[in-house]
Amino acid sequence: MSREHKKFERLILFSEVAKQLSFTRAAQVLSISRGYLSEQIRKLEQDMGKHLFIRSTRNVSLTEEGTQLLAGMNHIKRSLLELEREVRHDNDTLEGILRLTAPSQFAQRYLLDLCSAFQADYPAIRISLDSSYTTHDLNHNDFDLAFRATQTPPQNMVAKKLFDYRHMCCASPDYLAKNGTPKQLSDLRNHTCLRQNMKTQWQFSGQNIPVDGPIAVTDNLILKKHALAGNGIILVPEYLVDEEIQQGLLVPLLTDYLQNDFAIHLIHPQLIQQSARLKAFIAFTRDYFDATSKCEAGEC
Repeated sequence: MSREHKKFERLILFSEVAKQLSFTRAAQVLSISRGYLSEQIRKLEQDMGKHLFIRSTRNVSLTEEGTQLLAGMNHIKRSLLELEREVRHDNDTLEGILRLTAPSQFAQRYLLDLCSAFQADYPAIRISLDSSYTTHDLNHNDFDLAFRATQTPPQNMVAKKLFDYRHMCCASPDYLAKNGTPKQLSDLRNHTCLRQNMKTQWQFSGQNIPVDGPIAVTDNLILKKHALAGNGIILVPEYLVDEEIQQGLLVPLLTDYLQNDFAIHLIHPQLIQQSARLKAFIAFTRDYFDATSKCEAGEC
């Protein structure tokens, strides 16, 4: 390996240590030994004649020179990512890979069906979908498109709103038969409310209502399962429970207090030239949700 190649490798290793502020965690992410990582950073500091990290027995922090170098490396990495995207999308053929990221519950409700329908029309296009609760920064992660639940999409991205939605309060018929049906917001204090992250309040159109219950789960899909089992009341995105409500498995509650306070956006970096597959997927997605909205309004 040439000297320049080795120096670039060390700069990449430096970026990961600076990101993690831990040699151990950085080595795990990079799948290399901690000893090798430490040695490469030591040689980088020797080559530059500067200390880049302040090390102690418990903590790692950046020196002023390290902070300056990290800013430069972040700029370089963004430029490389943009260049890769431009090269990947610089073609007019309907083939290749699209890399998507979306929240798990949204992916389960919509994206598997959407992607299957899209690939039926465009069989030469492959889709890689990251389904998680991690909000990836598209400036630093190699995704072509992201689906986001937000009212304030990033200003440095192209954002197209797909639909508005609200959070729905609901419970199973069995739970309501045993515990009664809340008629006003204050009634929730007397009910078992299945919550996220030990939250002690639910928001209804700007009002914060105290709630309590024995179960707090970070995953809305698990909360829905508990609600279906008759274990309590949930407040989750309406698109996550609309099918169960239509089937009578869940009953909507306090609907007069609910508003469309949220939106799903399709987000992607600004590209000088979009590939044919990217254009096709964006157009297909917008048509898909336009048709879905019309069907939900009884117009299909």
